[in-house]
Amino acid sequence: MKRVADLLERITEWIMALMLAVMVGLVFGNVVLRYIFNSGIVAAEEIARLMFVWLVFLGATVALRHQRHLGLEILQSRLPAKARRVCAVIAHLLMLYALWLFVQGSWMQLLIGMETFSTVLRFPMAFYAAAGFFPAIAMALTVLTNLWKIVTDQPDARIPGNPDTTLDHPESHGPAVAPPAPGAQGGSAAVAKH
Repeated sequence: MKRVADLLERITEWIMALMLAVMVGLVFGNVVLRYIFNSGIVAAEEIARLMFVWLVFLGATVALRHQRHLGLEILQSRLPAKARRVCAVIAHLLMLYALWLFVQGSWMQLLIGMETFSTVLRFPMAFYAAAGFFPAIAMALTVLTNLWKIVTDQPDARIPGNPDTTLDHPESHGPAVAPPAPGAQGGSAAVAKH
């Protein structure tokens, strides 16, 4: 299961990189055409906007899988392990509810968007709603998987505030600095002698 999720994530990242490259090419090309040749690609803005919306939601899905979204773990890190687990279960249930609302709203917008079309390229506006619908389902599956791991007390469950979760991203905590060796003469010891 993890290998499938890793493969899907790698494919998603490649799609995101391709979208970003196309966006940059279209927007930069349009600027050059507009200022130098006094013309432009009419559809560039619509394509770039659509890709930006997809890029945001796909990126949010990948970030959720790696716990890169903003979170406040100050309170949870001070709680006992059982209380941290209870907080994590409540938070996951609230996230699932929010994602359910998001999926439901995106589905309604998707149905409405099937009957309305973009101005230039005339593609269904449902393409925008789909950018929220499918990633929200992927995020719900990610949250559900971690919730299951928390409830069944699996060792790889990610619980906010647990000391071991900071080991997932050591680069976000700055460089490791070794404490001074006992008996080493440092600055304060040298000052005390004088």
